[in-house]
Amino acid sequence: MTSLPEHPALAERQAALVRALVAGTAVPAGFDVDAVGAAADALLYKRAGEVARRFPLLAHACEGDFTARFTAWARTHPKTTTSADAAAFAAAAGIDWNAAPRRREKTRWWHRLRG
Repeated sequence: MTSLPEHPALAERQAALVRALVAGTAVPAGFDVDAVGAAADALLYKRAGEVARRFPLLAHACEGDFTARFTAWARTHPKTTTSADAAAFAAAAGIDWNAAPRRREKTRWWHRLRG
């Protein structure tokens, strides 16, 4: 079995691309700035969707403006976890975090369905 030659330059370019996508750093040379920007935006919207699905009361507290507010905040705050994102965003937005549930509890009807 032959091993592939190591390509540190390729690895660094890939790392630079990931940083541009998720941390807002400059787009590395050779990549389409508009395409990378569109992909970065899509990742921010996906991240907002994850928080909204997991913490619907937090999204509701933004009165219909959650996605715009969250993505604006998230552009300068790299993701750690969905829960940490939700807590940090709520604190930055001045939303009472204690009012939003941290985890959905299974309801009685769910237990009845599962038997």
